[in-house]
Amino acid sequence: MPPPYPPILDHLTVPVRDYERSKAFYAAALAPLGITLVMEHGKAGGFGKGKPELWIGEGPTSFQSPEQLRVITPIHVALRAASREEVDAFHAAALAAGGKDFGAPGLRPHYHPGYYGAFVLDPDGHDLEAVHHSFVRS
Repeated sequence: MPPPYPPILDHLTVPVRDYERSKAFYAAALAPLGITLVMEHGKAGGFGKGKPELWIGEGPTSFQSPEQLRVITPIHVALRAASREEVDAFHAAALAAGGKDFGAPGLRPHYHPGYYGAFVLDPDGHDLEAVHHSFVRS
């Protein structure tokens, strides 16, 4: 296992075009990782494991103007999985919920030998990944 360290992010917000459609997608795709919708405010919802850490939202927020929302630029979000099986289940659930395959579950040794991940595109084209890190001690 790697040395423990505190996370650097408190939460992240992903802009979406259709909140209800995206909420259904994220709820289904994240369920295998034990991540659920824990808070909602209007057309914004926070997903997490007790605390909202990954937010999705439709429409302008306090930090966005309507002009900024005309073009939603896809982003990459990687979420920790507790096992390779969780990565596999995430990928299957995301595809069943309407996501597009963007990288089947598997090892990505070009990142490091124990990097096991899967990638899907959400309804707005955001790249959502589940990753499990296995570290081999020498």
